[in-house]
Amino acid sequence: MHNWTKIIKVTTVADKESGAVNTPIQLSSTFNQNSFDHFGEFDYSRSGNPTRKVAENAVAQLEDAKYGFLYSTGMAAISSVLLTFSQGDHLIVSKFVYGGTFRILEQVLNRFGIEHTFVDLTDLDAVRAAINPNTKAIYIETPSNPVLSVTDIPAIVAIAKENNLLTIADNTFMSPVLQKPIKLGVDIVVHSATKFLAGHSDIVAGAAITDNKELAEQIYFIQNAVGATLGVTDCWLLLRGIKTLGIRMQQSSATALKLATWLEKQPQVTRVCFPGLPSNKGYAIQKRQAVNGGAVLSFDVGSEANARIVAENTKIPEFSVSLGGVESILSYPPKMSHAELDAKEQAKSGITPGLLRFSCGIEDPDDLIADLKSAFALIPEA
Repeated sequence: MHNWTKIIKVTTVADKESGAVNTPIQLSSTFNQNSFDHFGEFDYSRSGNPTRKVAENAVAQLEDAKYGFLYSTGMAAISSVLLTFSQGDHLIVSKFVYGGTFRILEQVLNRFGIEHTFVDLTDLDAVRAAINPNTKAIYIETPSNPVLSVTDIPAIVAIAKENNLLTIADNTFMSPVLQKPIKLGVDIVVHSATKFLAGHSDIVAGAAITDNKELAEQIYFIQNAVGATLGVTDCWLLLRGIKTLGIRMQQSSATALKLATWLEKQPQVTRVCFPGLPSNKGYAIQKRQAVNGGAVLSFDVGSEANARIVAENTKIPEFSVSLGGVESILSYPPKMSHAELDAKEQAKSGITPGLLRFSCGIEDPDDLIADLKSAFALIPEA
């Protein structure tokens, strides 16, 4: 099936009992067992729930994989996957990584002896040099948050396989519609399902997906042991949100390209980060491994003062944390998504004081451009 057809089929699973087209919300924490010796598939909703099962199967199939797991947040998904590693293990992690992932590595997992090294994954020699005898995995985020750095997924997978390492990829920014890391050889994919998968800024959710049975068993063990699972009502809302994923990503990514192309020409903008632009250094790789450049871009207006002017004078986008909604969202990474990094760490990751991140919604792109143009007009000339 094509992506758009598959999206509808995996999220529209008729109820066997009633024939209901939409999956019922099974609001039960526990399930009656008919046999003293042989229990049914479901016993306690932390361990499994019929509504969650449909949603987990859906996210797995969208990534062309067999096993999916849903969590209460994106960070719960990422943390649970990272908790499959043990004391003394070492991870190579993209230096262009989400602030929440940075925090769990720097302030939590390190206390349990799980080591990490941040590396520019665009430098394959640096990746090879960072591999230690205790290295177990390479963690990819591509395009990265918020500077949209592109990692060559097949190249990293090849290095990992040469060294018997796992690969984990955060696919939040692209969604399974625009990029399929498992088809490119990645072992585990994670999502903040809050974002493009759900698409309506009404739930928080996370997903972990794999096509490997042994890894699936490890991930499920942590999911069940820790218990940070997605509630059934949110599973239902996630299924409903995914139904429009294809059409949303088409509109939003087309808008992002138009907006980025316009931004490149504006004198107030010193840098545009968007892998869908031919001028972007990751463009050729992005074109090879993804459908397009995605629906998120960042741009630099030179200073925090100028960024404040833009944020306070645009009327269409919400000025907010998060991304991936039907509404456009403008955010300021230094104080929002990457506030966990100090100024030095932000600079290392390419996060400058004038950087703004723009998640394109489904509004008319010309209206968004006009709105930004009005705000830019208020920036003092250099």
